[in-house]
Amino acid sequence: MSTGKPKLLFLILIYLTNTIASAQPDFRSYVCGDRGNYTTNSTYQTNLKTTLSTLNTTNSGFGFFNLSIGQADNRVHSAALCQGDMDPDLCLSCLHDSIIKLPQVCPNKKEAIGYYGRCMLKYSNVEVIGNMLMEGSGILVNTQTASDTDRFVGALDPLMNMLKAAAAAGDSLLKFATGNTTGSDFETIYGLVQCTPDLSETQCTDCVEDAYSEYVSSGSRGKIGGTVFKPVCRYSYDIIRFYNGSTMVIPAPPPPPILQATPPVLSTQPPLPGKGSNTTKYVIIVIAIVTIGVIIIVSIYFLLKMRRKKKQNPVPPTNTENETTEIGDAESLKYNFNVVRVATNNFSKENKLGQGGFGAVYKGTLGDGREIAVKRLARDSGQGEVEFKNEVLLLAKLQHRNLVRLLGFSLEGSERLLIYEFLSNASLDQFIFDPNKRALLDWKIRYKIIKGVAKGLLYLHEDSRLMIIHRDMKAGNVLLDAEMNPKIADFGMARLFNPEETQGEASRIVGTYGYMAPEYAMHGQFSVKSDVFSFGVLVMEIVTGQKNQCFQNRESTESTEYLLGFAWKSWRNGTITDIIDPTLKARSGPMNDIIRSIHIGLLCVQEEVSDRPTMSSVVLMLNSYSLSLPVPSEPAFFGNNNTFHRYVSSLTSSNDSANRKVSKPTSSQCSKNDVSISDIVPR
Repeated sequence: MSTGKPKLLFLILIYLTNTIASAQPDFRSYVCGDRGNYTTNSTYQTNLKTTLSTLNTTNSGFGFFNLSIGQADNRVHSAALCQGDMDPDLCLSCLHDSIIKLPQVCPNKKEAIGYYGRCMLKYSNVEVIGNMLMEGSGILVNTQTASDTDRFVGALDPLMNMLKAAAAAGDSLLKFATGNTTGSDFETIYGLVQCTPDLSETQCTDCVEDAYSEYVSSGSRGKIGGTVFKPVCRYSYDIIRFYNGSTMVIPAPPPPPILQATPPVLSTQPPLPGKGSNTTKYVIIVIAIVTIGVIIIVSIYFLLKMRRKKKQNPVPPTNTENETTEIGDAESLKYNFNVVRVATNNFSKENKLGQGGFGAVYKGTLGDGREIAVKRLARDSGQGEVEFKNEVLLLAKLQHRNLVRLLGFSLEGSERLLIYEFLSNASLDQFIFDPNKRALLDWKIRYKIIKGVAKGLLYLHEDSRLMIIHRDMKAGNVLLDAEMNPKIADFGMARLFNPEETQGEASRIVGTYGYMAPEYAMHGQFSVKSDVFSFGVLVMEIVTGQKNQCFQNRESTESTEYLLGFAWKSWRNGTITDIIDPTLKARSGPMNDIIRSIHIGLLCVQEEVSDRPTMSSVVLMLNSYSLSLPVPSEPAFFGNNNTFHRYVSSLTSSNDSANRKVSKPTSSQCSKNDVSISDIVPR
């Protein structure tokens, strides 16, 4: 009997453990990573168990946990985050559930991430702290649509933008903000934005913007509730309050009532029922009235001031001094010309990075050690005052992780300089069209570039304050940072649209042959679908590793063809794998994913404008493998290389050829040895 009792207790303990494990609630979303598997009883599994069992002891004080254990390939990195206003005990309970559940739903996976409603757990065999590249998003959307979607979205977007800024501005302990506003039918919209506190302000902003892009591309705008979970941030809203505002303390001076961005502090002296809460309501109402009054007065003042200025200056300015005044919105970005001259070693040849249609680009190093890229506009480049102001004003307002960041500008006499962030890997064309460098781009990197460019274009078309059409989307205008993240560059030819406009007509054709949509190249008509066409061509180049103007069929090395023509013939014949870069085939990569990307590319280059998808649809196709794709129709300029060049010749010999500023394909551009081709003709 004495030996039977311990055995009985052991069996009961096993039963209770299994019962508790199976009783854990399901994740709202989870992702099992693709960084390999560990074997049972391996060192990695032991380190994982130790890490997860100890993780709850590393609380920062505001619901952020972080722990790494092990060495080299067996090192396990973990982190967890609770909603910023969550009760500490509930936070630990949520974390406990996650620690039990996540290894169950992702058995033997070295990387996994799980999202409950108010807490998140992730672990990996690579660093998770500050890792913006970790994949694994989750999107939850209420299927009900607001009765007045325009008004609802018009109220939601400003609220979430304010919360994004407030959360990003948080400190190293907490990046969390909640707030509310009134939407359609006078219902209240509640919003929440949170980032892991290890992120910088810029990283937090980038992550939330990325989450917003995924929310838009999922077709969820106008839904009454939704959440996007990402490994380092969260974007949530609903018409039902889902956060604990009672633990929030508003600092002095109090912000407007729609913003609650301070760290959660437990209230030690709650107000007496009735009297305290009424006083708080009165204070909030008075603050709101005063704030709104101040905003109205300031708005009227500036409106009158602008009208008076317009009356005083009815004639557009023409000299450099007035030009500087006209770009006053970006005045804070102005650099001293001599500072830039010194940084570039007086624009020396050794510092020259490349030559474009509008001038040279130089690398520079400022006095504080920061590296910059300086675009020195040629005096006879064709980009005059209008184009320069266009690029400065446009870039100063654009903020997205997949757009090149403008740091500043400089005006000195006839000299015009644009100062950008320096990106160490230069442009995509220097990799993808170089036989040696191309081998460095595996499919994971290429797919990341494709998705990044798509997100950048989606931001330009739908998420920025104005609809922006790039008009010169090509491999040479995609820059790569040290982690091979793509950033769209060169906005000198971009056009701005009001939301109610759908297309425009150009008196001067600008861009690069091969990337230009047919309706634009032949008739000067452009729209967001023109950029979609260019994106489709770019996708095909990334997959094939060859230039669109002179694709070389590997079975017939003597001749070249137009890439879209050969791709379409291969698609029809069921031999689409023939166009895939051999370096991708050699690595036995995910062939289905590559073919799906070709399919998306063919949808983008269809001849009929209405048949091409929008960039929001493209982003959704790239992120959702379960989404079935429509059958593509024949692309523009279908035919062999001679067909394409006859099209080029007909354009350049037309009566209005003087108004066409484009880059023409030449025989030299098909040379394998000629890696980087500069546009020698101003665009």
